[in-house]
Amino acid sequence: MQMHNSLIPHKLRLSILGLALLSLVCVVKASNFSNFELRKWEQQARNVTITRDDWGIAHVVGKTDADAVFGMIYAQCEDDFNRVETNYITSLGRAAEHEGETAIWRDLRQKLFIDPEQLKRNYAESPAWLQKLMTAWSDGINFYLAKNPDVKPKVITRFEPWMALSFSEGSIGGDIETINLNRLQQMYGGQRSEPVAVATGALPTDAVIPEDTEPRGSNGIAISPKNTVNKRALLLINPHTSFFFRSELQMTSGEGLNAYGAVTWGQFFIYQGFNERLGWMHTSSTVDAIDLYTETVSQKDGRYFYKHGSEERPVITSTVEIPFKTASGMSEREITIYRTHHGPVIRRAADGRWESISLMHEPVKALMQSYGRTKAKNLAEFKKVMELKANSSNNTLYADADGNIAYFHVNYVPRRDAKYNWRMPVDGSDAGTDYRGIHDYAELPHLVNPATGWVYNSNNWPWSAAGPSSLKQSDFPKYVDNGSENARGQHAIRVLENRKDFTLEKLNEAAYDSYLLWFEKTIPALVKAWDDAPQNDLTGKLKEQIGVLRRWDLRWATDSVATTLAVFWAEEAQRSLSQDANQANLIVKDFIETKAAGRPLLEALAAASDKLAADFGSWKTPWGEINRFQRLTGEIVQTFDDSKPSIAVGFTSGNWGSLASFGARPTLATKKWYGTSGNSFVAVVEFGKTVRAKAVTAGGESGDPKSKHFNDQAERYATGNLREVYFYPSQLKGHIERKYTPGN
Repeated sequence: MQMHNSLIPHKLRLSILGLALLSLVCVVKASNFSNFELRKWEQQARNVTITRDDWGIAHVVGKTDADAVFGMIYAQCEDDFNRVETNYITSLGRAAEHEGETAIWRDLRQKLFIDPEQLKRNYAESPAWLQKLMTAWSDGINFYLAKNPDVKPKVITRFEPWMALSFSEGSIGGDIETINLNRLQQMYGGQRSEPVAVATGALPTDAVIPEDTEPRGSNGIAISPKNTVNKRALLLINPHTSFFFRSELQMTSGEGLNAYGAVTWGQFFIYQGFNERLGWMHTSSTVDAIDLYTETVSQKDGRYFYKHGSEERPVITSTVEIPFKTASGMSEREITIYRTHHGPVIRRAADGRWESISLMHEPVKALMQSYGRTKAKNLAEFKKVMELKANSSNNTLYADADGNIAYFHVNYVPRRDAKYNWRMPVDGSDAGTDYRGIHDYAELPHLVNPATGWVYNSNNWPWSAAGPSSLKQSDFPKYVDNGSENARGQHAIRVLENRKDFTLEKLNEAAYDSYLLWFEKTIPALVKAWDDAPQNDLTGKLKEQIGVLRRWDLRWATDSVATTLAVFWAEEAQRSLSQDANQANLIVKDFIETKAAGRPLLEALAAASDKLAADFGSWKTPWGEINRFQRLTGEIVQTFDDSKPSIAVGFTSGNWGSLASFGARPTLATKKWYGTSGNSFVAVVEFGKTVRAKAVTAGGESGDPKSKHFNDQAERYATGNLREVYFYPSQLKGHIERKYTPGN
């Protein structure tokens, strides 16, 4: 029963008011925010409604775009503040403040580009609309901290609007992370460090990457209405990242915003997703947009100079201070860094010369482009956003309600003299190696509405993106792309070509097509090796295994022993034959198919069989008993335990051509293989007068193990059973778990 204020005794009203004020003061004092700030945020929160559906996914509605940003970042903090803060600790170069001295070089790498004072100036010079969004972003996080004083930030106790510019593009590993930490330390620290794993769960940048490393990237597919039953365009959104790297949410405003999809923790734009008119999916590109310059440096009167043409230019020097945690408190390391007009110096060449790096650093334009695409309503508007030329690492698959589909290449590509080999460091003293601006849209390999009626990308080259309707590599400079075809790409073409029967459900099925193309010729080579070998102890030992593989349909399945045998054999072959393959200038797959002698293939199968028997009791172990999904804690670096519950997963590493990717490995403490990367967010979307979508997120929306949404999507994830997306309010009816304003 609600009691009218006039019916409450005066003294009781004063007591209630006093308690409320005391509570307010305690909150403000605990979080070091002012009363004025809290009142301002409380007022903005009243413009926002967060509706959590029965999967815990936030549908945020604000009066303005800024209100929607305020609410969506508040919701992200509710779901996993640790990941929000960690991404900004990393991007701002402040990891050593939490992790200690070992993180100094990772911080230095960021600080080569991320200068807080410059970002503050960038913020002040940004368009007014963007300033409002950045302010709403920081206010939303700070309001969360003020309302949740029990949450203890590791490093950043107050977020400021300019900080959003330090992380303005949503890829799992930005261009900065291509800089080798060991060689950076050799340049500035005088000694070699151990490889350092990044906190997001991506590959250690400095690790020597073997051929069997799980590929990071994504799948994107767009299908034209002429190839669909309902005559509507379809889009597959299938990023392959470290698990739990993004949240899933919807943000809507009274200013025309209505976007749904995957948001990298801590950012205020939908990175991969759709609105009511169009959708976009980013795949990691193999574009050549980063260059190394070898600098000829001399020293005169205590100053450094570098040669450029006939000039001797002064090396630009600056000093950065990197705080780091120690056992006795905080300390600080001061490092002098060097730059040429090409960019910061990051290492020494073999001959002792310095090497600088040139890469895109356009934080304002990148943020404008990342947010702007979410509000585009048609192809022309989407293209206009791309003209900002601030996407340096991702291709984009596109589909819209007008029936258009497209493949868009990276839109930041420096214009260079093609006579140089840009895949290697170029001579910085040669003025001819200077950039000549940035390529215009029309000069890059974009493909709109191809005759085949489909486009795709799987982190491969763009020259097969539409099958026979693809662009020709010879029509573009070599440096536009450094990629090649891969097994996922070849598989995608087979799934897409000559089909006119696509529906939302059939696109979902295609995304999980179980064929493993890598084994199409390698398994016959193995079987032939056994058939041709003289009968001996080795062939006798492998007779039953060869029989299983001979009958295999080359499709993964949780109950498939053949999948287990094939994967373990392939991994052993990768290890044992890699040196011979390198000497033959071939990848292992091609070496097996064309060059490998028979016995090494059989020996690899015998070794794989022995390992399976040692680890699991028998080589006849079904794939699903080994390949598992497990989520035990909310920590960024996952831990696994064979004695605790896990879920069988059928799909495999993308290396074997599986479109649905599951990067799994055993740990030092486990025998079973647990996934840490691959399919993370998966969505299929149909565009027309209305939009319809299905999706699934690895594990669940919440990072809190106590939440029912921590792992409630795991079974669906493991089986590819996507759930309906509640995009419209009418779809949300009957599926609402709670509805509230931020802080309430």
